This record gives sequence, C-alpha cells and structure tokens, in this order.
Amino acid sequence: MAINYSESTDSNLITRSAELPEDAGEGSLRPRYLSEYIGQEKAKDNLRIFIQAAKARKDSLDHVLLHGPPGLGKTTLAGVIANEMGVHMRITSGPTIEKPGDLAALLTNLQENDILFVDEIHRLNRTVEEILYPAMEDFAIDIIIGKGPSANSIRLDLPHFTLIGATTRSGQLTAPLRDRFGINLRLELYTPEELRRIVFRSAEILQVDIEPAGADEIARRSRGTPRIANRLLRRVRDFAQITSDGVITREVADKALTSLEVDHMGLDNLDRRMLRGIIEFYHGGPVGLDALAATINEEPVTLEDVYEPYLLQQGFLIRTRQGRCVTQKAYEHLGLEFRGQQQLSL
Repeated sequence: MAINYSESTDSNLITRSAELPEDAGEGSLRPRYLSEYIGQEKAKDNLRIFIQAAKARKDSLDHVLLHGPPGLGKTTLAGVIANEMGVHMRITSGPTIEKPGDLAALLTNLQENDILFVDEIHRLNRTVEEILYPAMEDFAIDIIIGKGPSANSIRLDLPHFTLIGATTRSGQLTAPLRDRFGINLRLELYTPEELRRIVFRSAEILQVDIEPAGADEIARRSRGTPRIANRLLRRVRDFAQITSDGVITREVADKALTSLEVDHMGLDNLDRRMLRGIIEFYHGGPVGLDALAATINEEPVTLEDVYEPYLLQQGFLIRTRQGRCVTQKAYEHLGLEFRGQQQLSL
C-alpha cells in the first residue's frame, strides 16, 4: 500500500516517541537489564538466547509481541531488551498513530537495529496497520511524492529495526499482524515470592527500611502485579513515616493497607463491589459482562482487563457460556452464606 508522505508533517510526532521515562525525584524502580528483572523466568531465558544470537550475528532482534494483564512489566521489559541489545528505543502507542504518514515519519527516523515500541498495539488504525506489513517483513515502505497527475510512487528502504508491540488484549490483534511477530511472549501474574523480592529491591532503591514480614504483607496483597506492589510500597512508606518510626513492619503494613481498603487477599473496594453485585443482584450468577458493568457503574473493559484476571486466578470467579459466576470461596471471603447458583453449562 502506498502512502502520501506529505501526511507526516505533524510537529507533535516526535513527542510521541521518547526514551523510556524515569520516575521523577527518586530514580526509576524499573530494572534495566535481564539480570535485574525479577520473575517471568521462562520468557527471560528465551529472550536471553534470542538477544545473544542477534548480537552474535550483528543483526536486529526479531519483532517481539508482549501480551498479558496490565502492570506486569511489558514496557519495562521492552526497555530491558533495548539495553541488552545496546540500541535506542522509541516509544509510541497505537491510538496516537493516526495517519499512515505518522508511522512513516517514525520508521524513517529510526537508526540501524533500533527498537520501536508500540503500546496498546491492538488499537492501531487498520490503514496504519497495513503499512507495518512490508515494514516488518521487507524493511521498506511505499510512499507517494506529490499529488495529482504528477504524483510518483517510490519504495523507501528502512533500516533494520525491531518492532516491540505490547497489548493487554492479544485476541483483538488481526491474524496478519500477529503472525509477523517472530517472538511471542505472554507475561503471567507473579507469585508472592517474586513480588516479595520486587518489594525488597524497590525498598532499597527508595531507601526505605522494611522487615521481611512487612514485605510479605505487601507482596501478598499486590494481586500478582509488580506495578501494584510498588504503588502499595510507596503508600505504606508514608504511613510508616508518619505513624511509626519509618520502618515497615507487618503491623504497619497491615494497618496501612487496611486503611487503603486492600484486604488480606489483595481485593480492593471495586473487587468486592463486583463480587457483591453478582451475589446481590444476580443471585451469584451467571451474568453478562455488560450487565455487571452497568450494575456497578464501571467500564466493561476495566472489569475484564484489570479485575477479572486476578479474581479468576484466585478462584473467586468463574466464566461460563452464560456469563460470570462467583464461587463458594467468594461467599466465604465476603462473610456471606453460600446458597449456590443456577444450573450452569461450563
């Protein structure tokens, strides 16, 4: 597909692709190399081999697709790959690439073996997506110079680059785009032990005194997600600084997280509203996602992408062909009497 290069004159395009941002004030909590990256062992082992092979060939890394629930470190892992390869990374997101010319401007400004990171890649415009196909396979794009009868189409060669796409909804990627990624990695929810190590590492960077029991308490309530663990650590630090001697103990962590309405299983207020909504309004289920979202006044995509994965993993929620149902474990967690559900077809 040929594109009109005159479309790529948007002066804001450069601000859409920037170096990986650092956390202001206290330094970044993001690991920079695979040796610092905690968890996702299988993905790391495979990536280490792919990176070493690409560097030995002095070639660009094959295109990488990272998918999984939000907060698991997809953007961080992209930055790690760039550091391991010793190349620059440009960052943008699917919704910001509005025109084919925008993508052309990004691609033509890359250097040899550079990385282009596209977050929420499933939200790419379909016309823009078609430009990616020859760029990913042949490292070239077709552009149109001029307009009308005098317009000429030329093929522009691109430097060899690596596209890293990140998405929380891999099922919404088109098959032609998904098949062009040579490396496909799914990031899984973290174990409490992995989160405990992340909390200790972050506490050291933030220069926070924390006891092992305090780290365990934060890790256990972090829903298997490093982003949540780091956020809770910062908030517990505030409680420890003001209400205690600055040391995060189990008691301080428990008091702080209880004040934040995060219970001992990591469920927050919206999790409990979601489970109670199914129980109180739909007798435990089944209920469709849209109906549930309307009942508790939340967006369906938020429930499906942010809250459901953890509730499903912990056994509080199940999916059936008729809809979502809560389990007996959810009734017990909420202190409610279990009366069963309607007959279900799983």
